[in-house]
Amino acid sequence: MAGSRRSGRRQGADASPLRLVAIAVILIGLVLVSLRLLPGSPFESAAAAKWGDAGTTTNDRSTGSTTDRSARQPGPPSPSPSPSLEPLPFVAKDLDLDIQGWYSWSVLDRRTGQIIGSKNMGETSTTASLIKSWIVADYLRRTADAGQTPSDAKLADATRIIRDSDNTRAEQFYNQVGRDASIKRLISMCKLTDSSVAPDKGWSRTALSPRDTARLGNCIATGTAAGPKWTKWLLNEMKLVRGAGDFGIRKAFPAAEQKQIAIKNGWIDRTKEQEMHINCLAIGDTWTMGVMVRYPIDLGYDYGMKNCEKITEALLRAGV
Repeated sequence: MAGSRRSGRRQGADASPLRLVAIAVILIGLVLVSLRLLPGSPFESAAAAKWGDAGTTTNDRSTGSTTDRSARQPGPPSPSPSPSLEPLPFVAKDLDLDIQGWYSWSVLDRRTGQIIGSKNMGETSTTASLIKSWIVADYLRRTADAGQTPSDAKLADATRIIRDSDNTRAEQFYNQVGRDASIKRLISMCKLTDSSVAPDKGWSRTALSPRDTARLGNCIATGTAAGPKWTKWLLNEMKLVRGAGDFGIRKAFPAAEQKQIAIKNGWIDRTKEQEMHINCLAIGDTWTMGVMVRYPIDLGYDYGMKNCEKITEALLRAGV
């Protein structure tokens, strides 16, 4: 009996290591199976790979094809297109009007700098009083740059030059800004390409083209000509032009709009050339315009003044 109990204890003791080995084998097997099912494992099975891919692919029911989800994710938003600009009130076209003599026109889009005009918009004519807009602007800017403020009397003179086209006061201002030197500044500061000084012949003989007239208008509107302190004042004075000088471009617009358009016109009879020179400058909210006409002197002032308006009317967009 004793012998049999000892034998049983030995068998039980021998069985314990066998159980441990068996358990270890089972655990190792489980670990290996787990590794085969784990995506990315070096022991990964084909089935596991498919399961791993299931997170990034989907079946497209409409086509039966498998689609990568990442490819379907929205990309960065496209930049919004810039809103288109409202068209200018003018339409570029070749004019064939019943007008005697020479005529030319140009319009500058103040938003883009684009210039349209007649084929001869680079040809020049003498400005007459139109150039007074620059003379007053030059005086105001230079006075401010010198740290000075024009006296009330000087501002009243400037008003008379712009609103009433006073020649005597314009000559006084022209002397004060250096005569020909002022016109040279105009050409340089306003980036004119066609125009020229009339040496020692006075402001009236300055040669401007319709294209450069539109550029002069933009130079005033942007504040380059009169400077930041006086630009608003000058534009307001140009909106208040009255009397004989109130003709041309803005007269082609509805009455309510005319009050918002700044102008400066020029008109003179050139006896030497036996010609009338009539010139029109206008500044709108988004545009500037220059119109020039030149014709036989015996037709008088009114003929050219009406033709400035007629040319503008022919260019206006329908509905203006």
